[in-house]
Amino acid sequence: MMRKISRIHSWLTAVAGVALLSAFVFDETPAPAIKVPAGFSVSVLGNDLGATRHMAVNSKGGVYAKLSKLKDGKGLVYLYDSDADGKLDARKNLLDYKGTGIVIKDNYLYSSSNTGVYRYQLDANGEITNIDNPEQIVTGLVAKGRDEAKAIALDNNGNIYVSVGSPDETCKEKGTNKGIYPCALLDSVGGVWRFKTNKLNQTYSDGVRYATGLKNVVGLDWNTKTNKLFVMMHGRGQFHEAFPNYYTPEMSTKLPAETMYELHEGADAGWPYVYYDQFQKKKILCPEYGGDGKKTGGEKAINPAAAFPAHLGPNGLLFYTGNAFPAKYKNGAFVAFHGQSPELKKGYMVAFVPFKNGKPSGPWEIFADNFAGIDLAKPTGPVQHRPCGLAQGPDGSIYVSDDLGGTIYKISYKAAK
Repeated sequence: MMRKISRIHSWLTAVAGVALLSAFVFDETPAPAIKVPAGFSVSVLGNDLGATRHMAVNSKGGVYAKLSKLKDGKGLVYLYDSDADGKLDARKNLLDYKGTGIVIKDNYLYSSSNTGVYRYQLDANGEITNIDNPEQIVTGLVAKGRDEAKAIALDNNGNIYVSVGSPDETCKEKGTNKGIYPCALLDSVGGVWRFKTNKLNQTYSDGVRYATGLKNVVGLDWNTKTNKLFVMMHGRGQFHEAFPNYYTPEMSTKLPAETMYELHEGADAGWPYVYYDQFQKKKILCPEYGGDGKKTGGEKAINPAAAFPAHLGPNGLLFYTGNAFPAKYKNGAFVAFHGQSPELKKGYMVAFVPFKNGKPSGPWEIFADNFAGIDLAKPTGPVQHRPCGLAQGPDGSIYVSDDLGGTIYKISYKAAK
């Protein structure tokens, strides 16, 4: 009798296991609503995964996606191929902290919370081996409830770069419209810090403030072609609300530009003292520091490598190094925009910036569109998806995460015969 009960228990366990796996099957279903150039196709790898942020793809094509909110108590979702048939068919929810940044390099997975960075060893299949015992690389980073995501990138010399956004848009004296100079916030936020990958429990004092004057950076990537760090900065707001004598409501919808910067050690992008006006093509002195919308400033601040319309919210940056896409995309930059431009009545899209000799070589263009699922010029309902993270797979495809609908998309290319 006991043997019979044992056999029944084993059978039920097996059935439960199959049912659990079936619930997590992610066939690559087409996503015809997403508009991409001719020759490209878009498929959905998973839905309702949680607030998926940045991603990393291992050598077997498994996708790790960070979550900005815990789902079922976990902050990382891992989609993988359980039977080696070349398709993602299983899912694991891992890690007990939320966050944004994630990078795979040299058989390690680096993952950020909102206050620090952890490192995990990967096995030959690209799976984490020390899930319960990570190495803490960085600790004690500022997180005050707004713009607290820590995006990360690695170079080829054992360094990790961590962006630390400012919870304050403008660095003003409390109760006034007067800017504080020098802005004390820049001591611990509003920049990118560099740390070592082989040293544990580093704090601000152990790192280098690599670049400053960056209000909030979520999209960043190491350009392996030029060995330089590139970042996308979120522009500020509150022009008309605080300074109606200088800025009209329409001007507030169009300024300032969202900006891409190529950084070097010691670089200063100018925040909170100046912003970039994409129409005048100048760095303009912020009104909190005596500006009127026309006065230039920031002579020592670096110029952006590229500028985009205001309020698009760039949250992902990826330099394409694969060979699967047409030649024009090689070494160019993809940018995931998380917001929308009132000026363009466009947004929630992935853009492409062509590069040549390590520099932008032409105007940016929309690469993948219609994630919102509605006409933003005449909206008829809520936005459905917001692109956030970008990653490149071993087959040269790229992945786009969505932190609103919890969807991960795969964009592939197949040339016409």
